[in-house]
Amino acid sequence: MKPIGTVITTEESPSTSEFSFVFDLQERNVKKGQYVQTNSEQGIIFGYINEIFRSNRYFECAESVAEYERISSMNKSFPTTSCEYIIAQVKVLGISSNSSIESETISFMRASIPPIPGAKVFSANEQLLKSFLGLKENGLFLGKIQHHSTEAKIDMTRLIQKHLAILAMSGAGKSHLSNVLIEELLDRKKEDGRIAVIVIDIHGEYIGFADSAYANRTKIIEVGNKKYGFMFPLKKVFPEMIEEWLPMLSFAQKALLRNVLIELYLDYKKNRKTYGFKDLMAKIDIHQQENSKTDKNVKPALKRTLKELMRMHFITENNENPKLTEDVKPGNLLIMDFSSVDILRKKQVIVSMLARKLFNLRRNGKVPPFLLIVEEAHSFAREKAEESAVVSRAIIETIAREGRKFGASLCLITQRPVNLSTTALSQCNTHIILRITNPNDLDHIQQSSEGIDARIAKTITSLRTGEGIIVGEAINAPLFVDVRDIKIKRKERSKPLIELAYEYEKMQEKKDEDAEAFL
Repeated sequence: MKPIGTVITTEESPSTSEFSFVFDLQERNVKKGQYVQTNSEQGIIFGYINEIFRSNRYFECAESVAEYERISSMNKSFPTTSCEYIIAQVKVLGISSNSSIESETISFMRASIPPIPGAKVFSANEQLLKSFLGLKENGLFLGKIQHHSTEAKIDMTRLIQKHLAILAMSGAGKSHLSNVLIEELLDRKKEDGRIAVIVIDIHGEYIGFADSAYANRTKIIEVGNKKYGFMFPLKKVFPEMIEEWLPMLSFAQKALLRNVLIELYLDYKKNRKTYGFKDLMAKIDIHQQENSKTDKNVKPALKRTLKELMRMHFITENNENPKLTEDVKPGNLLIMDFSSVDILRKKQVIVSMLARKLFNLRRNGKVPPFLLIVEEAHSFAREKAEESAVVSRAIIETIAREGRKFGASLCLITQRPVNLSTTALSQCNTHIILRITNPNDLDHIQQSSEGIDARIAKTITSLRTGEGIIVGEAINAPLFVDVRDIKIKRKERSKPLIELAYEYEKMQEKKDEDAEAFL
């Protein structure tokens, strides 16, 4: 293996936490973020380049520079480049105590002896790199380690079981990365462990899976479609669910609603007669008349509030779509397409219902382990909002706290981390961070991600589209990756701006032509 440089002595290094090396004169292919290794008495020291400095002794003296600039002939003949050198600063991550880096199992420990000044520095051995970072051959292939040819294959359990957050500004590649993640989960073999995937798709960005090699394992629910969209029978709606959706209900209204729902359900169990909102409203009237102790103002107030749910048009007498016990299967994808739903509260109520139903089914072993991917997560679990304004936050936080015990995992995707529930975000033990420039979001990420230090935080703003940093439970050290291309053909509900503009003008022209023809 060819060396790329030599360890040097500076005022503060080499130490057990960092060292510097000067580039080999012939070696220029060294990059910031690259993993390197060198030797010490303990074993092989492993680290990554966190900064690179370039210097030239000749240009350190102002008089020399002025003379150089004054005499034009010197510019051509004086060998200033011979005074140039490049220094890389390395953060030490650990030390391998194994005598051979080709060993199948490589153990690492904290460095207690610094590297040897004058020791040669090499680009990290691939086997050492995989072992140190905790990569797995049957892991999820998200891309390649930046500045290396090594594939970033992340262990599925470590990445997902304790929840995942994908954080990035708009246009930085969040949906692309989540598409890659879904592909990897759908491609897994039975013996490697397969889970079900459910996506809360706000803008119709995942519908391309229905026109791909995954089509026979993909089901799309157009939530806003009144005929084929999301439907849930009232007989499966418990009082606690409605109380969660309508937190403004008074104690008396909750008591009345609970009694009526229980009576309707017991009647259904006895006579097998389904019931809907009309039956619920009629039962409230009957219950009010029969119970003289009930405040006369309770009934009309409760009925007015319930009409808000009726206007959402998804609670039915008997129809159910999707049937989670049938549609949530290992190695399958269920996409909840919200692109035609404009009302945020309706989105929140449906997400609340869906997530709670999924969680309860998983706890009872009626559906397989799953990953629930929530796009625009800050809209469903907003930090600074009243409970009545974000009814889906409670169940998302519940799954974040308790889901890992049952195999109910979350992937929260957001472009505004600062607005996302601190409880939910803090329970996401792995973060994949793409480009973010908002200083408030950067501060929030640095506080919530243990693996992010000040130097890495500065790098986040300069990431290009498709570049990301993985930190947290899934990986043993912060990892820069180049996200791989997706296999499916990208397809979205929304159209490009040029196409929308053209269609509008064509429509206007047709209207003018129709008006002229009429006249």
